[in-house]
Amino acid sequence: MIEDDDTSASGRVREKLRLQILRGELPPGTRLMDRALAPEHGVSRNSVREALRLLVNDGLVASTVNAGASVRVLTPADVSDIYAARRILEVGGVRASSQASDATLRRLDEAAQASIEDRRLQQWRDAGTASLAFHSALVALAGSARLDRFFAGMAAQLRLAFAVMPDEAAFQAQWVDRDRSIADLLLAGRRESAEIELLGYLADSEAAVVDAVRAAQRNHP
Repeated sequence: MIEDDDTSASGRVREKLRLQILRGELPPGTRLMDRALAPEHGVSRNSVREALRLLVNDGLVASTVNAGASVRVLTPADVSDIYAARRILEVGGVRASSQASDATLRRLDEAAQASIEDRRLQQWRDAGTASLAFHSALVALAGSARLDRFFAGMAAQLRLAFAVMPDEAAFQAQWVDRDRSIADLLLAGRRESAEIELLGYLADSEAAVVDAVRAAQRNHP
C-alpha cells in the first residue's frame, strides 16, 4: 500500500537510504530512481523525490537534470573538508570525556570491541561500520544532540570515501587496534594521550583516503 505523500514518509525514506549508505550497501554512483524506490519503500514517488532532495542537502546524493539522482562521488576537496570537521568534533568529544555518561563510555567501548570481532570474522564492511560507530561515539562524548545529528550525516559521507579503497580488508584492518587504543586511553582517563593518538589516526586516515579518491578519479575521469 502506498502512503500519502507527507513529510514523515519522505523523512523515513531519507533515513533508510542514509543508513544504507552508512552501511556501504549503496556505493558511490548508484542510481536512485523514484519509480523503483517508491514501491520498495511503500511511499509515493513525490515522497521519494523529496527524500532525495533532502539527501542532496545532506551531501549524500547528486542530482542533475539529465542524469537524475545517484549516490554522490566525493572529491579530494570533499574528503579534506570532512576531516577538518572531524578534527574539531572528535577532539572536542575527547576533551569533554570527563563529563560523559557511563552509557556513552560503554557505547564507545562496545564499538571498539565490535571492530575487533568483525576483523576476526573478516567481515570488513561491518568492521568499517563499527569504526564509524566508534567515531560517532567519540563525538557523543561532548553530550550534544545537535553535534550527534551533524556527525551522523558526515559518517555516511565517510562511507562514500571508504568505498573507493581498492583493498577494503587492508584499509579497515589497520584502524581496528588504533580505535581500541584510543578507547582504552579514554576509559583510563588519559585524555591528552587519547587526543594525540586520535590526531595521528586522523592524519593517516585522511592521507590514505585522499590518495584513494585521487586514484579513482584518474582511473574513472
